Parts: sequence; structure tokens; C-alpha cells
Amino acid sequence: MECGVAAATGAFPARAHPPHPPHAAHPALSPTERSPAKAGLHVNFSDKGEVKERREKFLTAKYGSHQMALIRKRLAVEMWLYDELQKLYETPETTPAGASQEVEVDIDELLDMDSDDLRRRHLTTLLADAKKPQKDVHKFINELLEKAKTL
Repeated sequence: MECGVAAATGAFPARAHPPHPPHAAHPALSPTERSPAKAGLHVNFSDKGEVKERREKFLTAKYGSHQMALIRKRLAVEMWLYDELQKLYETPETTPAGASQEVEVDIDELLDMDSDDLRRRHLTTLLADAKKPQKDVHKFINELLEKAKTL
């Protein structure tokens, strides 16, 4: 897109400043007429038919080092949780490739519970149909409750 301003030569006498335009209430000019000072001025906008593709913009959040440490700690616990749930529910000989059972453990929900007893009962109910032995499930629950306390 180009923007050009063209002025007619000789529109102004050789002075430092052009004369002031008359006020709107001036009887000599109608609202649609241009003042003599602006008669030769016009602006050309030309679009050459090229529409440039707009870049997608992203907002990047900046966190302090303490906040980033907390985020990393939380992420580490969530990744550990995901890996351990995969282990608890895997049965290579009976499960066809790609089939898996979805179990969702919400860490925030666990943290909102009042006691470890409630957390333990909730997790035991969620993990009742795990493919691994119950001792492995209880070990997982104990480890998860210890990791949740650090968050």
C-alpha cells in the first residue's frame, strides 16, 4: 500500500506558512468546497492487489523463577502420574494394540480434599479395576499422596 501526497505548485505565495483556512461559519465557502489553500492537496492510496498473509501472533507469559519452579514441580508430578497409571493398566497379553482404559486422576481435586483418608478412599475407588495387583495399587496411592503434599 502506498501513500502519496501531491501538492499543486504555485498554490501558495512564497511565504513560510500557508494562510489559515476560514472557519466553518465563513459565508464564502460551502461545506463541500475546499479552501483555496487546500485545493491542490489530495492523498492517493493505491492497493496493488497484493494481500499479504498476516502473521499469527502469540502471547508469551513470563513467570518469575519461583513460579517456574512450582510449574516444573507440578508438571513432573503429572508426568509421573501419567506414567504410573499406564503401568497399572497395561496388560500386554490381553489388551489389543492401541486399546487402553481411560482413568483420570485430578490432582487439584485430591488437594481440595480435607484428609489423606478421603484421598486414599477416592483413589482406591478410581483405581478399583487396575490390572496390576492391589499391593502395587496401594504403593502407587501412597507415593501419589506423598508427591501431592509437595505441591
